Amino acid sequence: MSEVSSRIRIIVVDDHPLLRAGIAAVVNAEPDMVLVGEATRGDEAVTLFRSMHPDITLMDLQMPGMSGLDAIREIRSGTPSACIMVLTTYPGDAQASGALKAGAAGFLLKSSVRKDLLQAIRVVHSGRRFVPADAAIQIAENLLDESLSQRELEVLQCVAQGMANKVVAGKLGIAEETVKAHMRNIMEKLSVHDRTHAVTKALKSGIIR
Repeated sequence: MSEVSSRIRIIVVDDHPLLRAGIAAVVNAEPDMVLVGEATRGDEAVTLFRSMHPDITLMDLQMPGMSGLDAIREIRSGTPSACIMVLTTYPGDAQASGALKAGAAGFLLKSSVRKDLLQAIRVVHSGRRFVPADAAIQIAENLLDESLSQRELEVLQCVAQGMANKVVAGKLGIAEETVKAHMRNIMEKLSVHDRTHAVTKALKSGIIR
């Protein structure tokens, strides 16, 4: 067995070069690991995975084009055994919860890459899941929270673009009162008291983009 093939082979997918460089430095300093590829978008991740067949894929969620979540689903549809760990900025990222549902082996906060990356890689490579203790409660809350309906997501996306209720109604082909009803439901589900807070919370948690 060659030296490289005996190591944990890793690819990283993130559109921030400094983060990729940091991960490369940490990984390649270890005798039992090697970074074998990098990608900046979800579609590149799928192609890279299929060509390299890595042991571990480190996947950002917020990227231009195909999202990390869609890339996870695409990769695992062809390779259900793929071991993918999500990279995220926010502990309560709703998309991180979605990634766990889609089969991700765990997730790592970008702010703790230098501290926790090596442990996380070894944990998921051994077949276990890795979820930071300080984020586990928020992830559990996201998994248990009642999710927004597709129509509510459409309404909230429009509101995030600065549209008034009347404009949203016209765009979606529904009554203005229906838009208001959707917004009341959205605010109740997100536990907020106004539309600005609803948009802020939804963007921060990854519910909308």
